Amino acid sequence: MPCASHRRPVVGIIGNTSLMNENYEVHASGTMNACALANVSCCIPLIIPSDPRLVSVSELLDLCDGFLLTGGRPNVHPSEYGEDETPEHGAFDRNRDAITLPLVRACVERGQPFLGICRGFQEVNVAMGGTLYPEIRDLPGRMNHRMPPDGTLEEKFALRHPVRFTHGGPFHILMGAPEVMTNTLHGQGIARAGARIVVDGEAPDGTPEAIYIADAPGFTLAVQWHPEWNAADDPVSRPLFAAFGVAVAAWALAKSL
Repeated sequence: MPCASHRRPVVGIIGNTSLMNENYEVHASGTMNACALANVSCCIPLIIPSDPRLVSVSELLDLCDGFLLTGGRPNVHPSEYGEDETPEHGAFDRNRDAITLPLVRACVERGQPFLGICRGFQEVNVAMGGTLYPEIRDLPGRMNHRMPPDGTLEEKFALRHPVRFTHGGPFHILMGAPEVMTNTLHGQGIARAGARIVVDGEAPDGTPEAIYIADAPGFTLAVQWHPEWNAADDPVSRPLFAAFGVAVAAWALAKSL
């Protein structure tokens, strides 16, 4: 059940464009994102159609108190970080790029909270001037971070590797532990960290897994794994979404005053 019945702050869930029944285009987000926001962050989840022809960044900033930058199959287009498109870069969603990248920068400047997940983690890095590897598993010494192709949903989202945090960093403090176990369902990853991006957690193979933006006035945490899975009960996911909810509530309160 959702949290207390008082007026909850609104979190915009960055939606993905996909096809339903092979020919009907929809803007959608996994229900587990909405459940995590409603039941752990204590916020109203609102799916955003990520298309600059339909909404503007300024409208979204006024409408929502915070943002969840979700995962998604399409990748950030490499032209956004100065590289040419290759087959390894996969599919793209240029409309989402046009919304999320300026939205991240605006939130950083305003102190408006956001939480980045998987593609959202990568968007935060690109928005701040960073670059991405098109395929982590092709790099020497790296593991395959992609989602297992077969199995149940539980097996796909199972914990697969540890993430070690910087001692005394925000993730270490938030989790109450220097290392946690996470799932992993991504192909791309950070190559060069953007300006002010602090890599605060890494997988055993050196892949960045947790970041935040230095000297930002608001909540800017982002993770490469998928904490929305089992968020209410997972000891790693729950404190992350709870802290995000506190930050969003604080923003909403300040806005009302």
